[in-house]
Amino acid sequence: MSHNVTVTRTTTTVTTTSAILLNTGYLKTTAGILKLLQLILGCVIVGLVGHYFVRSSPLFFTAELFLLLIATTCLITTTCLLASCLLSISTATIIAKTMFVSMLLIPESVLYLCATIYHLVVIISRNAGYSVAEYGYNNKIFAGALGAINTGLYFMSALLAFRIYRRS
Repeated sequence: MSHNVTVTRTTTTVTTTSAILLNTGYLKTTAGILKLLQLILGCVIVGLVGHYFVRSSPLFFTAELFLLLIATTCLITTTCLLASCLLSISTATIIAKTMFVSMLLIPESVLYLCATIYHLVVIISRNAGYSVAEYGYNNKIFAGALGAINTGLYFMSALLAFRIYRRS
């Protein structure tokens, strides 16, 4: 009685280098694409609101301040998460399986939604009935619309993170 035996050898070669290795494969995942889009839209929102923010009366411009605060906070946390996932392969796999990302993204999503709605309502109502809109009106509305899109991206990220957490 003869048997066929297949022997497979795996050779692992380790090379050391002083260069920083990037986990570019993370950007090909759904979570990576969402984080990158959140980062890009967050930069545009912060730039638009920051540029067209007029500092004449701080009580008059609370909507812009609130959106600027929330957008900046979300931008910083998204940048930190994306950088840690790009710089470490183990971080990208482990952090998705924890409840941390869900617990971070759910409040960010809700706050982004509140800030966007408040911003749009105040800007539109402040300019209703005037033939000439305030300085940067269209750009402020555009920033609010981008905020609504970014809110959707944060909600999708929160849902994805929660589904990954439940699977693991």
